[in-house]
Amino acid sequence: MIQSPSIETRIIKKVTQETFSNEEDFLAVEEPLEIGISYTENGKRVRKNISVTMRTPSSDEELALGFLFTEGILKTYEQVKRVLSSELDPNKVTVELAESEVPQLQTSERNFYTTSSCGVCGKASIDAIRTTSLFASSEDSISVSRETLFEISQKLKNEQQVFESTGGLHASSLFDLNGNFLMLREDVGRHNALDKLIGAAFKNAGLPIHHSILLLSGRASFELIQKAHMAGIRIVAAIGAPSSLAAQLAEECNMTLVGFLGKEKFNIYTGSDRISEI
Repeated sequence: MIQSPSIETRIIKKVTQETFSNEEDFLAVEEPLEIGISYTENGKRVRKNISVTMRTPSSDEELALGFLFTEGILKTYEQVKRVLSSELDPNKVTVELAESEVPQLQTSERNFYTTSSCGVCGKASIDAIRTTSLFASSEDSISVSRETLFEISQKLKNEQQVFESTGGLHASSLFDLNGNFLMLREDVGRHNALDKLIGAAFKNAGLPIHHSILLLSGRASFELIQKAHMAGIRIVAAIGAPSSLAAQLAEECNMTLVGFLGKEKFNIYTGSDRISEI
């Protein structure tokens, strides 16, 4: 059993047809994270709370950066001076901007609280959901073979360590076009897992993510396609089903969307020209 801040141990009653016993079980940790932003306004430093999201503790800096980027509040990492975690409260993080930077807060109409299962529930209006990407959906020549897609569904299981222990976390992972594993992030919230992944790329000058495959451990919802589009991702594959709005947005953004990915089959919903038979 790996030691991780993402996992909590608990003694439970295990019930079967034959037994009623005490056993050790492992739970995915879920705690609130307050994301704030600090900037200079009228010569004074101010801090504004942007969101509280229920997340699994780990990669909080990446989560905050990814969230602010995919919400359109930040454009480049050069805007960021540093990211601070509260010494008094580990569930607070503040992204401090450079002196001359003013955040685009008018693009964020999210209420302060969102649950781990909902990435857009806090939006003030439907019109505010469709965030515009910095990376235009221009024509490209990238492609991936169907055999590569079959392979990465199995590779995700090998990489998703915390899920194996708890069964309770979503994962977002990146593979190159040949199926080589690049990066994975996990969280109790599927949108948080993707924000962590995009936040890592944002911090390390890895955007746009044009030549990679995004693999989602669950279903493909509208919010995940929107976040992927913000990061310039062209190919998204999901182990589960896409929603109708996710498929619609993927088509509008010239993205390839695959659902129900397994080791022997998958469905292509949009962008089939990027997937070759060999």
